[in-house]
Amino acid sequence: MIRMLLRVLGNEYARPVRRTVALMTVTAVAEGLSYALLVPVLSALFGATPGDAWPWLLGFGAAVAAYAVLRYTSDLSGFRAGTTLLRGMYHRLGDHLARLPIGWYSAARVGEVSATASHGVLEAMGVIAHLLSPFISACVTPLTIVAVLLAYNAPLGLAALLAVPLIAVIQVWAGRSMAAADTDRAERDHEATGRVIEYLQAQPVLRAGGRTEERFGLLDDSLHEVQRATRRSTLAALPGVVGLALAVQAVFTVLLVLGAHLALGGDIGVAEVLAILVLAARCADPLLSLADIGGKLRGARSVLAKLDTVLRTEPLPEPREPKRPERYDLEFDAASFRHGERVVVDDVSLTVPSGQRLAVVGPSGAGKSTLLQLLARFYDVDAGAVRVGGLDVRDISTEVLMSRIAFVFQDVYLFDGTIEENVRLGRPEATEAEVRAAASAARLDEVVERLPGGWAANVGEGGALLSGGERQRVSIARALLKDAPIVLLDEVTSALDPVNEAAVHEGVERLMAGRTVVMVAHRLRTVQRADRVVFLDRGRIAAEGDHGELLRHDDRYAGFWSSALASAGS
Repeated sequence: MIRMLLRVLGNEYARPVRRTVALMTVTAVAEGLSYALLVPVLSALFGATPGDAWPWLLGFGAAVAAYAVLRYTSDLSGFRAGTTLLRGMYHRLGDHLARLPIGWYSAARVGEVSATASHGVLEAMGVIAHLLSPFISACVTPLTIVAVLLAYNAPLGLAALLAVPLIAVIQVWAGRSMAAADTDRAERDHEATGRVIEYLQAQPVLRAGGRTEERFGLLDDSLHEVQRATRRSTLAALPGVVGLALAVQAVFTVLLVLGAHLALGGDIGVAEVLAILVLAARCADPLLSLADIGGKLRGARSVLAKLDTVLRTEPLPEPREPKRPERYDLEFDAASFRHGERVVVDDVSLTVPSGQRLAVVGPSGAGKSTLLQLLARFYDVDAGAVRVGGLDVRDISTEVLMSRIAFVFQDVYLFDGTIEENVRLGRPEATEAEVRAAASAARLDEVVERLPGGWAANVGEGGALLSGGERQRVSIARALLKDAPIVLLDEVTSALDPVNEAAVHEGVERLMAGRTVVMVAHRLRTVQRADRVVFLDRGRIAAEGDHGELLRHDDRYAGFWSSALASAGS
């Protein structure tokens, strides 16, 4: 657990944890040693001269005071380390996520990382602030007391020592028996959360179809599964909790019987037996707390494992000696790319001269969007090369490559802020006049004029307060403000109404002017404006040329467009 925590934190943040662990260990030892003074205190009190107990009482008081200072210091160190490492962990995780390839962010993975990066990091760092001290105390203090027992009376000490492996075995067994149940419950919780979100988001569709009861049944079943998984988890924990309690009580009973036997035989005084039993009883509380602490640590360990998996994911390698492209022609040279077991792009070779427009068309799943992603190095090709200005994109730093490319995708994501803040993402240092000019060219100024608040209007999370066409205009304005020499367009008008489509087309025309453009297109109007068209099918180039030439000479292309036009007109 500690090793995984240190690995997740990294070398920079691991040092405070080591110092805190060392201080907590010293505190736990001090606690055990302070209890050792109870033996001479009680021996004197129950002996022939009780007044002899005063020096031992003063020593015990001093030891308790020293322990209190150490405990305060170690707990404070734990809290400070926890808050410091929480901030550091967010920075480390954020920096690492920013270096991972964009292609790594699948929809399922984004949700999982979001949950891990929010309450997951809090839970993991809470180990240092809240769980580490009681866990170390529950392990080290009883061991210290066992060492004290060995020093005072070997038979009783050996009896207590024999209990150590027994309790350790019970803890390991309980942890392993609960691990599967905990995993099952976590999966059921995740599934139930997804069902709740699905049910809430699908309300319009479900009500329109009159199927709310059926879908609620699925949610109800999922919640019942959570209930059953929780019951299984509780039942799985019960043997460990009961076994630990019985073992602790059994050891105490053995010490009691052995102490009574030794006292009756005259090998040890009654006062010493009483003192040793007090020490043994003091071991019970921290040992019994191990069951509860162990459950919390297993939950934290699960989160740490997820964080460790993310942090060990290798980003795309950066070039040791990065190059800067001086021109902006594009080239795919026998490029191939697999996604899992599926070949998405298969031996594609094509060029786009600087300043020209290439339209990529084809059926769904043909690999069109993947071509754009390979150009932007969301992924690296498995074979061949992708070049910008004659340079392999793997030889260009990510920062330089991204500065040369402007994206406009079909699904636009806007941050929860104002319209102006979202436009300025294209070039944060732009002047107000440049922002307004980009907005006017994208016809975003029309949207700003009719919104309450104008430029200060909030767009909501993901741009939810704007329509699809309005979000697309913000995206185009952002790309215009960036003023990059290469433009990648991924079917930007496929789901827009005629008014917004006309406005977006006008903005796109201004964006494409004088730039190298690769666009995924399904609309005839878009394709006709391209200098060249590539028809992609199953990851391969099935045909290429201009639109009119392909219509006349390639039956597959002609059939594709006939189907597309028929679908658009229906």
